[in-house]
Amino acid sequence: MAVPDPGAKAVTVSDVQQLLKRKDDIEAQIKAYYEVLEDQKGVGMHEPLVDVEGYPRGDVDIYQVRTARHNIICLQNDHKALMHQVEQALHQLHAREKEKREKDEAEAQAEARSQRQALPQPFARVNAVTPGSPASFSGLQVDDEIAEFGSVNARNFQSLQNIAAVVQHSEGKPLSVTVIRRGEKLHLGLTPKRWSGKGLLGCNILPLQR
Repeated sequence: MAVPDPGAKAVTVSDVQQLLKRKDDIEAQIKAYYEVLEDQKGVGMHEPLVDVEGYPRGDVDIYQVRTARHNIICLQNDHKALMHQVEQALHQLHAREKEKREKDEAEAQAEARSQRQALPQPFARVNAVTPGSPASFSGLQVDDEIAEFGSVNARNFQSLQNIAAVVQHSEGKPLSVTVIRRGEKLHLGLTPKRWSGKGLLGCNILPLQR
């Protein structure tokens, strides 16, 4: 009985499922032929089909027994070959899945490295944000690292006075703020303005140690 060769092409999950279905079909056929032998006075695969005097037994259907035995042997050979194909197919499938998983992990790591390299250099960190403040409404969060605050960036930042000056000159005007949050670059719009709390931002910023 011809069975598709899993080595002829890249094995898919569907191919393995078809092989397993074929295995179940063969096992069902073998079981049915064994039941035929069982019906013939419990004759198995090796019991003699002649009596003590060498004459064909009259209590069993010799043709049916021989046919069942022959088919069982053929099916068992098919089953053995099929199980070998199933083993090879599963091995190939698992090897390809492992290769794909390793490739995906390598690509993810390369992308992460690329993103880290592409991130702007932060120069300050937010260590407090007051609820209801302009900073809070802008989406600024504690532990955000500031890479750009209006015109201030890592190249020209000297002290927090740089940020204070930008805030004073931008009261009521939206500022573009770029932060690094959990390894990702985010752009926020922050408008310094009077509110019920202290200052124009409602957050506390600390310079990063270089």
